[in-house]
Amino acid sequence: MHSTLTPEMLLQAYRIGVFPMAERRDDPTIYWFDPPRRGVLPLRGFHLSRSLRRRLRQAPFAMTLNADFAGVIAGCAAREETWINAEIARLFTALHARGEAHSLEVWEKDTLVGGVYGLAIGGLFCGESMFSRRTDASKLALACLVTHLDACGFRLFDTQYLTDHLASLGGVEISRAAYHAQLAPALRADADILRFPLPGAQDVLQFNTQTS
Repeated sequence: MHSTLTPEMLLQAYRIGVFPMAERRDDPTIYWFDPPRRGVLPLRGFHLSRSLRRRLRQAPFAMTLNADFAGVIAGCAAREETWINAEIARLFTALHARGEAHSLEVWEKDTLVGGVYGLAIGGLFCGESMFSRRTDASKLALACLVTHLDACGFRLFDTQYLTDHLASLGGVEISRAAYHAQLAPALRADADILRFPLPGAQDVLQFNTQTS
């Protein structure tokens, strides 16, 4: 068990392109990964389908930034198979308290129905995990987050691995070398996730129409 692992050590790992995962919730061991193929979500390549555009116009959910980090990480871990163990949850909660890990929440009235959390270092955003308890909640969260990250000066949205879900939204897979080539300038970028308020539905629609 990595009981001496600190938030700063975790940040340093991400700065060199390495990220942690556990095999399962009750496994105390943390493993480190720098896969030969890396998933990224191009900030100006998000695929906003016709049905998602309709959902955005309907505005079924409200979104917030950093309003319930604990709720989002718990929602992401609340599945049969998860790589988020207690140590990872502890470390990211500490990073959130330092202002370096962030969550975007999706609300249906007063109920948390989806969200995504990750780590911001310079102009790099490392998307860790997301969850959805309502149709399209996580997709709309990502559409909002991509728009917001671009406005706030971010250069690289790392998704670690490419899933079918992310591919349907414009996610791509690049080589380890290509990822590291993008990582260095992203880390130097002047970005701040708190620079602007979250965009509204109309802003998300306009941004993704211009960039798609």
